[in-house]
Amino acid sequence: MAAMSKVAVVTGAGSGIGRAVARGMRAAGYRVVAAGRREEPLRETATPQDDGWLVVPADVRDPGSVAALFAAAVERFGRVDVLFNNAGTGTPPVPVDELDVEQWRTAVDTNLTGSFLCAREAFRIMRGQGGGRIINNGSISAHAPRPFSAPYTATKHAITGLTKALSLDGRQFGIACSQIDIGNAATDMTAVMAEGVLQADGTTAPEPRMDVEHVVGAVLYMASLPPEANVQFMTVMATAMPYVGRG
Repeated sequence: MAAMSKVAVVTGAGSGIGRAVARGMRAAGYRVVAAGRREEPLRETATPQDDGWLVVPADVRDPGSVAALFAAAVERFGRVDVLFNNAGTGTPPVPVDELDVEQWRTAVDTNLTGSFLCAREAFRIMRGQGGGRIINNGSISAHAPRPFSAPYTATKHAITGLTKALSLDGRQFGIACSQIDIGNAATDMTAVMAEGVLQADGTTAPEPRMDVEHVVGAVLYMASLPPEANVQFMTVMATAMPYVGRG
């Protein structure tokens, strides 16, 4: 099916990677459902008077809100071919014994439960229509933590398990599931990296970043594959960021 007739749901589409991917998918011909908690940033992501966009404010932590999001997508466009499961949040960078339990729960509810709820709704639709593709946004943190990042790191490790389980369960229904692990994409949210962030050895140092358009290209490639092919896991990162090697 040509991209022109495909429908993509992008969560966390009001800023950062989500906004860039949503715009990139629309430019590639996808009809795009842009989801996020706040309507105004979503409106800024979408192009006014372009009927290939659908803006749906939604809270991925809320099962009812997620169900309404996917119902709106099907009502408007008739199907869902791609889910980019991107919405996520972090916690304050403090030692684990200083974290509040509610901060932990917010990260788990958003990053993990939210991804599950969106995948569940997409899976149900894709199963009924004969296939589709779910792309989970993991992170370099799905492999190695930053200092003081226990909730975020734990949830991103869990996304890897969710990705594998969805891949297995989706086989008989033509549903592919993959994970993209992104390192230091240049967005407003990573601007602090250019100034200096805490390293594993206790020092603070600036880190290289890469243009977010490289992430867009990677997601578009993963989404464009035919049903018989899948990128199970992909890492796209700033070449010189401190990930590979001893910390």
